[in-house]
Amino acid sequence: MDAEVRIELGGEPVLLLGERALYWPAGQALLIADLHLGKADVFRRSGIALPAGGTRDDLQRLDALVRTWACRELWILGDILHGPVHRAAWYRQWLGWRESNPQLEVHVVPGNHDRQLPAAGLEVEVHGESAALGPFLLRHDPRARAGMHVLAGHLHPQVALPGLGRKLPAFWLREGMTVLPAFSRFTAGVAPLLRPGERMVACADGLAVALPPA
Repeated sequence: MDAEVRIELGGEPVLLLGERALYWPAGQALLIADLHLGKADVFRRSGIALPAGGTRDDLQRLDALVRTWACRELWILGDILHGPVHRAAWYRQWLGWRESNPQLEVHVVPGNHDRQLPAAGLEVEVHGESAALGPFLLRHDPRARAGMHVLAGHLHPQVALPGLGRKLPAFWLREGMTVLPAFSRFTAGVAPLLRPGERMVACADGLAVALPPA
């Protein structure tokens, strides 16, 4: 097992990374989905006790990926936020991370949790409900588009492997579409029923595991 699986999508070589991200070498672009900044804070404000540190850990993982792959661009395929933008610790951590990566272009295709994104002050470029990047169409909601390979998020795909007591986040490879796993570790997900020819690439503790097609 390796830290990445190298495949072609839309006629372009890409790497599916075990750290729940996709890297497109030709564009020096890293793509992730469903970062859900501030999710734990939203839960705590609702009276649900959760440990701190989730955003800090996610940003440390993201920082390592950006530096390892010498990225020029980061694209977040929706749900960079989880709810209202309270000026909590996660917000300061995000701005500190942006300050430490001033040359990185950060683009966001908004998701269903991003209603407050335009006024959030996160120092990102906000696009419409879709954006073209090379041969890819970037969306949050996974809907196909003829003639383009869609990269999306939203569903938080997972896979159950024999012998494991937990589900693993995974890339869901479909005809004309790839659904990325949630980047945030603080997320649940769905284990899709695969149609013939579809397959999954599981993310197991930083390793990428290509599973046989359905």
